[in-house]
Formats: sequence, structure tokens, C-alpha cells
Amino acid sequence: MAESLAKSLEDDKAEDLLFIDLQGKSSLADFMIIASGRSGRHVAALADHISQEAKKLTGRPASIEGMPNADWVLIDTGDVIVHLFRPEVREFYNLEKIWASDSAHMRDKAH
Repeated sequence: MAESLAKSLEDDKAEDLLFIDLQGKSSLADFMIIASGRSGRHVAALADHISQEAKKLTGRPASIEGMPNADWVLIDTGDVIVHLFRPEVREFYNLEKIWASDSAHMRDKAH
């Protein structure tokens, strides 16, 4: 699931994808993906595509928060939590510092 969602984000030109493995560290989800969009409109489009992909994969709708402003949109699929930000909002909240450790890695474009 996480791989499919990350691929969808890459296809839609999301920036600075970060993959965080939460297995054994949190009961919230197995993986967290953090990515940036270039604008609120781009973040909203990314969120829409991710929610469609999640529904296709799981058969149930994902929970989505933050769509009206699209500064920070959270999509919870159950197994994977996706955070989508405008770059300056991502920098302000700095979730990477909170969640990232040696289990996190930037997703490179070659995957």
C-alpha cells in the first residue's frame, strides 16, 4: 500500500517524499509518508489522487483532514498516514524532526 501511494505521489510530481517506517514504533499506522506540493492547489490535487488510490486499494474511503485550505492535508488509510504540505508549512511544523529516525528515508526519484 505505502509503495503504491508513494508511486502515485511521484507520478503527480510531489516533492521531497519521506518514508517513515512506524512498525513496532506506533499503533497509529505501519508507515507515514510526508511530501510537499508546490501550492495549495497542487496539495489538494495530490490529496485527491491519494484518496482515490487508497480507496481503489482498500475498498474503503480514507479519512481526510485539511482540504479546505490545503496548506497541510492528512490522509489516513489505516495502514498508511500521508501528510501533504505546502513547503513553508512543512518547514514550520517539521514533522520529520518529530517522527524521523534511522527508519526514515527520502524517496529518491529512481524508485
